[in-house]
Amino acid sequence: MIVAGCDVGSLTTKAVILNRKSILGQAIISSTFRPEESAREVMDTALASSGLSMKDIEFCVGTGYGRDRIPFVGKAVSEIACHAKGSQWLMPSVRTVVDIGGQDCKAIKLDARGNVLKFFTNDKCAAGTGRFLEVMAKILGVSLNELGQLSAQAKNPLHLASTCTVWAQAEVIHHLNAKMSKADIASAINQAMSGRVAILARSVGIEKDVCMTGGVAKNIGVVASLEKLLNVTIRRLKVDPQLIGALGAAVFARERMEGAS
Repeated sequence: MIVAGCDVGSLTTKAVILNRKSILGQAIISSTFRPEESAREVMDTALASSGLSMKDIEFCVGTGYGRDRIPFVGKAVSEIACHAKGSQWLMPSVRTVVDIGGQDCKAIKLDARGNVLKFFTNDKCAAGTGRFLEVMAKILGVSLNELGQLSAQAKNPLHLASTCTVWAQAEVIHHLNAKMSKADIASAINQAMSGRVAILARSVGIEKDVCMTGGVAKNIGVVASLEKLLNVTIRRLKVDPQLIGALGAAVFARERMEGAS
């Protein structure tokens, strides 16, 4: 049995190809303004990495904001359900998932089967999302990947008075003009981010084990700060955290085929 999951997000599009036991292929690309084209491109890339073709895929589930415009899926499932399912498939002990994407942030509580019990989401404000970090990294003149590593070098971490992206941007510019260390500013940025996310995570009720998904999970500064605020160890998943939604979609596809057999 070979199935697939395709996650069309606001910034990136992901695909995972799965059999009964393991991941056969995967891909991440930047999203275009046409979800159907992004979906086809990422699936072609994932298929090429696995040596398979579309005719080998028995069933495909779509997720993400563009899930209803993916032409080759048999079913669409919410990204909240997919991130829960994908996390639990990788680590059965996970009960809380914090997913931080480019445009939103979600805190999800799940059961032992990966089913969603409760969730809260922030999609009204850039603070607490990857967009916040993207804006701040640009001001500092560093890449998103460098932002987390830079904060680890902080000697006298600063504090941002506001988590609003507009006001925080002004504060960062002020600190740069005052010749403050970029590492100290980066630490303040990541702490502001994690503080906003911690509020959302507490609202769902933290239960161990906890993991993070989405691109921001690659930022070691945000992860370390969030661990301190929530007083938990955030478990690292053995798959690129940006792929978890697509992986969960593929797991749903497999469950669909197993139920049909």
